[in-house]
Amino acid sequence: MVCRSSILALALVLGGCEAPAEPAARPNNPASPAASADQELPGPERRILAFGNSLFAGYGVGAENSYPAQLERALRAEGLNVRVANAGVSGDTTAGGRQRLAFTLDGQKPAPDLALLELGANDMLRGLSPAEARANLAAMLDEFARRGIPVVLMGMRAPPNYGPDYQREFDAIYAELGKRDGVTLVPFWLETIYRRPELFQSDRLHPTTEGLDVLVDATKAKVAGALPPVQPPS
Repeated sequence: MVCRSSILALALVLGGCEAPAEPAARPNNPASPAASADQELPGPERRILAFGNSLFAGYGVGAENSYPAQLERALRAEGLNVRVANAGVSGDTTAGGRQRLAFTLDGQKPAPDLALLELGANDMLRGLSPAEARANLAAMLDEFARRGIPVVLMGMRAPPNYGPDYQREFDAIYAELGKRDGVTLVPFWLETIYRRPELFQSDRLHPTTEGLDVLVDATKAKVAGALPPVQPPS
């Protein structure tokens, strides 16, 4: 979970809107064929690792309605035989992610075909050094690259109240690292909802189930496009 003392900072990122009443989580319809996790799909199963913080973990909505879970259902509904493993840890910073990444990857059998890297929001909310956040993210990208795993980097944006220097340095992290080989950048992955307060829980930090659904719809094509092509059997 992100630091509550920094709620104002993210509220500014979200447009300075007032907190909406917290809605009840809307479960997906398990009877819907498009949402069925058990439907058989052609082709080899592709594995995606979603590595991030509470925005991936499903804070306030439950793991079954988290971004990784909804992304899996959306991609499978479009005929992609994918499974998305949720490695989101609430409160995680880039330093925490760097410490646990190798262990997490070692536990993925088989290795993921693609990783989603979503960290940095907690660093920003706590006012941690952008240089350190950049170094940690770069080290994680290095680890993925060593293992031959392409990455979708989910970018974040700093609020203006931290000052122009901090904002410029923090925002540049994702623009720079997103140019690496094997990295696909989503410049600011909350872009489609940050001005819509009804899509956030009452803490104004975490999307509702409906908000996550909008994020999935906005990003699923980029995720699908980042999957490496299926290699023919040797």
